[in-house]
Amino acid sequence: MGEDRKSWQKERGDNEKMKLESMDIGLGTKLPKKTCNDERCPYHGSLKVRGKTLEGRVVSDKMMSTVIVERERLYYVKKYERFEKRTSRIPAHNPPCINAKAGDKVKIAECRLLSKTVAFVVVEVKK
Repeated sequence: MGEDRKSWQKERGDNEKMKLESMDIGLGTKLPKKTCNDERCPYHGSLKVRGKTLEGRVVSDKMMSTVIVERERLYYVKKYERFEKRTSRIPAHNPPCINAKAGDKVKIAECRLLSKTVAFVVVEVKK
């Protein structure tokens, strides 16, 4: 195996053209077309996803390899018998093979704590 390859990355094809095989993460998502060397990628790295899967809209991609995903929900106010919109902003790791931009609808999955605030990773960009 090549020195720049990890033990969990499988080689296939001829020795001249070695390609890294993407892992299936078990959520029924499409595999990304690009490959990356990010250790915190659920497809090409060793990051395991478990727990909740959420959908939302990327509102900020200004941080390096992290995006802010915003989710809207309706909350019922009993006193006024009306609904009000409430939003939650979730920071999520953005692997280079997915590379979500501001305005994209994305699917995020829970993983281990990657930093003080980041506990989700982007697994798919929806159309």
